[in-house]
This record gives sequence, structure tokens and C-alpha cells, in this order.
Amino acid sequence: MTLFAQTPNMDFFRSELNRPQATHADRLATLETLRDLEVTGIGDFYHEALRTLLSVEPNITSINERDVMDRSIIIVAQGLGQEAYLEAAADLWQAVLTFDVIRDTSQGLAMQEALSALGQIGAQEYLPHIIQRLNDFNALAQSDLETRRRHQRGVVGAINALTALGEPEGFRPVFFAANGWYDSSIRAMASTALPNIVEDPGEIIAEIIRDPSITPPIKYEAWREMLRTRAPDESKAMVASVALATSWNYMTPNVAWQTILNDMRMSAIDNIRVLGVHDESVYTNLARTYTSQATSNTPNYDMITRVINALGTVATDEAVDLLMQFLQQLHDRRQVGPWGQRERAILQTILPALGNTGSQNMDLRMLLTTIERASYYTGAEQGWARNALRALGY
Repeated sequence: MTLFAQTPNMDFFRSELNRPQATHADRLATLETLRDLEVTGIGDFYHEALRTLLSVEPNITSINERDVMDRSIIIVAQGLGQEAYLEAAADLWQAVLTFDVIRDTSQGLAMQEALSALGQIGAQEYLPHIIQRLNDFNALAQSDLETRRRHQRGVVGAINALTALGEPEGFRPVFFAANGWYDSSIRAMASTALPNIVEDPGEIIAEIIRDPSITPPIKYEAWREMLRTRAPDESKAMVASVALATSWNYMTPNVAWQTILNDMRMSAIDNIRVLGVHDESVYTNLARTYTSQATSNTPNYDMITRVINALGTVATDEAVDLLMQFLQQLHDRRQVGPWGQRERAILQTILPALGNTGSQNMDLRMLLTTIERASYYTGAEQGWARNALRALGY
């Protein structure tokens, strides 16, 4: 499409727009003509037009006039956005308030375009207001189809604005929109927007996971969102630590939520194995996870294996000390009993994990040598210890 090669006489358009006898339909026709000419560099005109429309909006008396006004606001807001005309920020926000779908004064498209334009022009000072508006939408779940449709148009505008502004504060409300009451297309739009708002939302997601008012399904989704980001491993390791701690700190009698917390725990442990240990709480919670299963009447061997493999891969001094502690507990039990399939299965997992650490800890070598030679161990068990010693270079 070819842009208008020469700026037309804007005084003509101004006079048409501001004629005392002009109807709402007349103003719309003028704006449509100007839009179709694809004129650029006229942000000041669009700003004047917006003020004019806001001034005559109280005179609307019919549904038809309301529709005409909405269409006029859409053209002007889109024009201001394309012109990146920051001077219009206050009036665009006034348009958001005037055509607020929460107050049922609009079909939603005018508000959507006004919000989107605020993002396009870089209206940073209105960031808190846009965030609050999206928070309001997130909290106002709608079942009525017409109300739902109108509100979701406002949501689209808020998401567009926060994406364009690209400030970390916008991540949280858009995340909740991606996991909110909206239609799947709106949730997908919000999800797609998240990486474009902030590259490393680690601290924001950690706060969401820690927040005791947020339910486990949303906490777990926040953790999974962190794994999808382009954040550095250090930031992901920090959130993994928070996810693991929260999986234990959040108490609930809800069985379904307990399952979700357990899933988040396993995922966090898997990623700690890859990403490393961020802080000392990880060791405490890994030990708690291991002990809860190793002493259970119905142990989760998958969870036990995840903990052991994570410690074996991390292979820090603290990780080796924990594995040695677990092994010493098994050794003590082997001497006095009871000793059954559970203990044998854990032993078969923990010995190769220790072998993989590369540790030169003398106490570890002594413990492994004892197991290798003690007569109360089976030949297979002794062989596992021997293999671990060889892996460590002994």
C-alpha cells in the first residue's frame, strides 16, 4: 500500500471534525477518510481529534451513536499508537476510563485500542494503572458470554500495552492472565507475551511460588513457566530451590494439591541435578525428601532415586556428606536389621551415585571398603561397593 505522498490540508480535516453541526457519524466519516489516505506525521491531529471525541462523548444518546463513537476512538487510538505520540498519554488514559468495559459503557474495542496505544507510545507513567486494570480483570471471572467477550477485549489491550512497555512489573498480571478464567485464545496470547516482557523473571516467579495465598496449581505452573524462559541457569537454580522448599512448606489437606506439590518437588529435584545448588536450603530439603520416603511404609523409590542422583551429580562436599550420611544409616541397619528389599534397592542406587562424585573423602573410602569386605553383605552388595571404589580410583 502507498502512503500519501504529500500531507493534505489538515485545517480542512480539523474544520470538518469540529463543525458545530457535525454529528458523530460525520466525525467518523472524516476520520475514516483520513485513515484511508494513510497520512503519517499527524500525531498532533489525532491528539486533537481524541480530545474532541472525549468532549462530545457525553452527548451520546443511542446504541448506534455508541457504536459510531467506538469506531472513531479506535481509528484515533490506532493513529496515535502508530505515531508514537506520547503527548496524548493522559487523554488516552481518559479514553480507557471513559470506555471502561467494567462499567459497561463500551463493547470493549475502544478500550482495547486505547490501552494498546498507551503501550505503543511508551506511556511508562501509566504502567501502574494498566497493571491494576489487568489485575481487576483477572479477579472478575465472567460466565455471561457477552460480558466475557467485552472484558476480554480489555484484557487484550492491557496485555498489548504491558508487552510494549516491557517492564518487569507487567510480568505478574500477564502470567495470571495466562492462567486465568479467559478463553483459550486469550490465555495463549498472554503466555506468548510473557517472554517479551522480561527475559529473566526469576525473582517475580519466586515470589509467586512463595506467596501463601496462591494455590499449588498456579505455583507449579509458575515453576514450569520459569523453565520455559531464556533466564540464565543461575536464576533457574534459584527458583528450583524456592520450588523445592515450597513443596514442603505449603501445608494442605487437599489430596489433589498434595499431588501437585509432589510433582513440583520432583521437577525441582530433576532440575537441581542439572542446574546445581543455589543455596544451603536445597541440601536440607533434599535430605527431608529422602528421609520422608526412606522411612515410609510405602516408599516412593522414584523420588528416592531422584534425590540420590541429584546429589551424586552435583557432587559438592555437602552433597557427598549427605550421601555418606544416607549410606551410613543403611550400613547401621545392615548390621542390626531389619534389612529388606527397600534397603537393598536404596543401597543399589546410592553406591554408584557416590562412585560418580569423584570424591577423595577418606571417610567415604573407609565406609565403602568396609561394605566391600563385611561378611553380612551379600556378594552382589559387596560388588556394588567395589564398583564404587573403582569409579573413585581406588
